[in-house]
Amino acid sequence: MIDRMVFTAMAGARNAVDQLAATTNNLANAATPGFREQLTAFRAVPVQGAGSPTRASAVQTTPGFSSAGGRMEQTGNPLDLALEGDAWFSVRRADGSAAYTRAGRLTVDEAGVLRTATGAALQGTGGDLVMPQGSLLEVGGDGAVYARTEGGVTGTLVGRLQLVRADPGALDRGPDGLFESRNPLPAADPKSVRVRQGVSESSNVSVSEAMVQMIAQARLFDLSMQLVRNADQNARSANQLIAGR
Repeated sequence: MIDRMVFTAMAGARNAVDQLAATTNNLANAATPGFREQLTAFRAVPVQGAGSPTRASAVQTTPGFSSAGGRMEQTGNPLDLALEGDAWFSVRRADGSAAYTRAGRLTVDEAGVLRTATGAALQGTGGDLVMPQGSLLEVGGDGAVYARTEGGVTGTLVGRLQLVRADPGALDRGPDGLFESRNPLPAADPKSVRVRQGVSESSNVSVSEAMVQMIAQARLFDLSMQLVRNADQNARSANQLIAGR
């Protein structure tokens, strides 16, 4: 009986630590542009084995991320892009794999390729978007990318942003913070998406809610460890009673 109590308590403590780690990561990225809050939940898993068909164990899972949009912040930086609507930027990692992000803070490398803060190449409908040397970036609300020379009135069309739509559950977070899809994603509806230049989308993490979650998860861990201490004390008391017979 005591072993079952300890097992249950340690399972609760382990799950609390896992949830606390996810919440801590969310809080650490509260100021990261385009970051999506990682969700956590408990899931009941049937216990396998003879004599335990009615038993279930609770495990901590990360079912996905919050799709709520972040706050739009005016930066005035022409290399900052934000998306209004259900769409994602398409990028290409250094290994050539496709990924997706809502973070539109860009840089231009030595070859003129537009890249995200992680170094991934921003993708247009025809591949990498390359800016001519010394040109200025201009992006239309429809995703058209132009290169304008300083002092010029009009720009030259460089390409068009490859924007995709992802249904809930279609994306998985990669180790580099970018999102991946197991299946090809459809193009975003141009009528429901607008690109804003000089604007950055903030993280959708609520600092106050994350702090409340951390307190609750820390208390859950303390409660689980108290159960372990109680089980140990009960075992000691039982041994003393048996030894005193």
